[in-house]
Amino acid sequence: MATFFGEVVVAPSRAGLDEEEEAREETPEDREIRREIEKKRYRMEVDVLWTWQAGGCAKEPLACSRFIVAIGRNAAAFLSSFILDSVCWEVVGVVKLWNEWCRTSSTTNVLPTDSFCLFYRLISDPTVLLCQCSCYVAEDQQFQWLEKVFGSMQKKDLQVTILSTCPVADYKTQESTLTLVSPFLKALKTKEFQEQVCCPLLEQPNIVRDLPAA
Repeated sequence: MATFFGEVVVAPSRAGLDEEEEAREETPEDREIRREIEKKRYRMEVDVLWTWQAGGCAKEPLACSRFIVAIGRNAAAFLSSFILDSVCWEVVGVVKLWNEWCRTSSTTNVLPTDSFCLFYRLISDPTVLLCQCSCYVAEDQQFQWLEKVFGSMQKKDLQVTILSTCPVADYKTQESTLTLVSPFLKALKTKEFQEQVCCPLLEQPNIVRDLPAA
């Protein structure tokens, strides 16, 4: 059923499938492989490793005034090109996780790649942190990710900015998406954010999904 006027809803259909596709079913071997992957995935917790905790010593929550999180390859590439392309930042941590699409290492002395979620600290102001998360975080790992990351830093007077992208085809508007000048920027904010927003707000019924929504 459509949730708003004009939405295109594709009904499930098996039309056009040939006999071979219809007969294709999950084999016992496929089920066993899937179960083993699920077991390993649930055993591997999401861990946040900070450079100052390398010796195993505990520390008070990190003082943080601004936390900027770039989620997805495009947002992470934006940080690399326009913000991190200087000597003003230092790597201070990494997230280790495992799922079907992402297998990360436990080391913190790594270079940014598509497989890692890295934290940077502004050298001139250590209370400013960046997170470059280009790895996939599964739906059932998102709460752990949030709990571990924000559990390491103070939350009082903390301003969080999240950068993410989505295809223009997913943008819902009365205009034709073919006439839209892309890329374009929209914003969502909480009621606690009192500063001026740098771009127009995202209109209904558009939503944010996955880790940015969490």
